[in-house]
Amino acid sequence: MRLTEQEKCIYGNSVQVVAREDDCTIYTREDETGTARMTCYRVFPGIDLVYNDIHMQSSGMKPAMHGNFLEINHCREGRAECECGDQFYYITAGDLSIQQRKDCSHASYYPLSHYHGISILIDADHSPMCLSCFLKDVNVQPTTLIQKFCKNEAGYVVRSQPRLTHIFSELYTVPESIRKGYFKVKILELLLFLSSMSLDDDMVRERSYSGNQVTLAKDAGRYLAQHMDRRVTIDELAEQFYVSPTQLKNSFKGVYGVSIYAYTRSQKMQAAACALRQTDDTVMQIAGRYGYENPSKFAKAFKDVLGVTPNEYRNTSE
Repeated sequence: MRLTEQEKCIYGNSVQVVAREDDCTIYTREDETGTARMTCYRVFPGIDLVYNDIHMQSSGMKPAMHGNFLEINHCREGRAECECGDQFYYITAGDLSIQQRKDCSHASYYPLSHYHGISILIDADHSPMCLSCFLKDVNVQPTTLIQKFCKNEAGYVVRSQPRLTHIFSELYTVPESIRKGYFKVKILELLLFLSSMSLDDDMVRERSYSGNQVTLAKDAGRYLAQHMDRRVTIDELAEQFYVSPTQLKNSFKGVYGVSIYAYTRSQKMQAAACALRQTDDTVMQIAGRYGYENPSKFAKAFKDVLGVTPNEYRNTSE
């Protein structure tokens, strides 16, 4: 099925349409880094709700969106990058990001290659000027929300809080029989909540990272991925990028949300799990491939990450 020009702008040229109905379209993307699945529902004219199931680090660059789009992202699991002005922020479970996408290319980045969440996409040029046409007392204008949260084309991050959890928790388990009406109620509830919310600029600045810090962390992540056959120390990594170990650790933790040690171990064990599923190599051979000379230490690390021993994992995967 062919993509429309608007779909190319929202999701990029590399997505494929796998199903299309009157009010629902399912998109997938696949490359050497993993897969992504986006299930999009048209709720109101110009307002879509999208379920994101992401297992890749980058969605790739998307073309410029010509128009006036507001993108609201709620993270259920994993970690996603948000660029607001010249600063970068990372949302994790329970957080919400609000960004404007207008006349600029856009790429999404998921540091842990794992992200589940919901996006609300509002095309302010084609949605109703005021949502009171759907419910009398919901006096919410999409353009006003853009002006409120996206001053100077920046954005806003709302950290996890009970009221947000209440709004989104039920959206992840909606019975199909009430789906259409329920989506409408929840979007109106969310936009009404946002319209009444007081802004705290300190909340946005908190836990922000500069472009240099983000570049350092991502370069370090790529270096670790290229040297999974051995143990790379923090001092070695810091020397490789001409920074102090403290500077490296802080930047890395900011982007990936975990320590360099925890990230490296997780990446190695995920790769080892793939080898256990797809090859007949012995556990000892696979352990050596990822820098473990001691099989018992490898088995412990594997169980810490995957919850089972390598042999148990292979047996249950057959």
